[in-house]
Amino acid sequence: MDSVVGKCGKTSGTGGNSSESSDEDQEEPSSSFIQKQNVEDELENFRDKWKKELGLYKSKQENLLKEQLKLEDAESVAKKLFLSGAEMERAGQLYEAIQFYKRAVQLVPDIEFRLDTKTKKPKVSKETMTEIINIRGKSEKDNNDIRDENNDVKDLYGHIQKKISKNRYICAPVNDQKLTHISALPLEIILYILRWVVSSEVDMRSLEVCSLVCRGFYLCCRDSEIWRLACVRTWGLNVDLPRTCISWRQMYIERARLCFNGCYIGKTTYIRSGENSFQDQFYRPWHIVAYYRYLRFFPDGLVLMLTSSDEPSVCVGQLKYRSYKNPTILSGHYRLRDDRVTIIAYRNDSLMNSSIFKSRSKIKDPIHDSRETFHLDMQIQDYKKQRHIRLVWTGYSVYTRHKNGTESTCEFDLKGNKFPPLWFSRVKSYTAESYNPL
Repeated sequence: MDSVVGKCGKTSGTGGNSSESSDEDQEEPSSSFIQKQNVEDELENFRDKWKKELGLYKSKQENLLKEQLKLEDAESVAKKLFLSGAEMERAGQLYEAIQFYKRAVQLVPDIEFRLDTKTKKPKVSKETMTEIINIRGKSEKDNNDIRDENNDVKDLYGHIQKKISKNRYICAPVNDQKLTHISALPLEIILYILRWVVSSEVDMRSLEVCSLVCRGFYLCCRDSEIWRLACVRTWGLNVDLPRTCISWRQMYIERARLCFNGCYIGKTTYIRSGENSFQDQFYRPWHIVAYYRYLRFFPDGLVLMLTSSDEPSVCVGQLKYRSYKNPTILSGHYRLRDDRVTIIAYRNDSLMNSSIFKSRSKIKDPIHDSRETFHLDMQIQDYKKQRHIRLVWTGYSVYTRHKNGTESTCEFDLKGNKFPPLWFSRVKSYTAESYNPL
């Protein structure tokens, strides 16, 4: 009995411990669940407060904008919004900055370009500032003098020369520099550099572009020696300054001359009748034929002539250099007298008789047995405000001499539109490089 009672007591004891442990297991999940509910409640409360604050903030801003729009115009409000957005962007608040930018653009779409923001200029020492003021003539007296100046080149040249002679500097840098500025070079070296700019091809347009840099370069580009060398290169050693011209530059601009920084191009078109069709004897086609004639002049008296059906973009590059490989190009010499140009051109026999062109046909062309010389007479004319831009035909003939000793001359009739004038076109690649100074 005692044993049975003991066993029962033990069993009851164990049974009591199991019930207590089960109660503890049930209490643990209930507390965690309560904590989660509390956290979610706090989050919902925070969200509600945040939404209310955002709504109040937006409503306040909208009210402020409405009040500002009533008091001020839309442009001023947009400027303030854009500037406040820029300040927030500098502070790192990108999201807020975007909001201000959007509102500013909604009011005025191009508000960014209407802002009158002033950039801070770098600090300049007093010495450099005085030099800049003296050389550039920033004072009110100098500005009034410039406004009262006439357009006459002589007066402007003398006016600028007096100012630069006082300062003894051609030009001066705006900001302090560690490297050597071009103003430190002597005048002789600057003039020699300008001779390279003009080059042996007499590119006077590049010289005029250099004169737009400043007053000092304006004086250097008006150097009489440079313009005298350009006139000598254009008309020969025996050229003299006429009494009607004040300077060599005026003579170069006004006197009839040829342009060397491009080529003269003429387009000829005509209608040619075709053959009748064997199927329909009443149908007869007509063809419109178009071809171009190119003339490239060099300062040393050399001229290149090309007649081709190709567009100018294809043929202009073939006339860049004095040495060429195209056998259809005619080379020769020209002579300029007053406003008349006389050209004598002929084919290059060495290229025509080369092995490359012999291999094309086994039968020898009978035209190659003769030598043709082309004589062209043209007149230089102006068109509206553009000088020396057109070449008009005044004479054209072909002299042929055969190997058997016979000679023949063919003169062409220039009446009508058979030979239209040639117009000058500037080619940038011709003056992209300089090989020799003027």
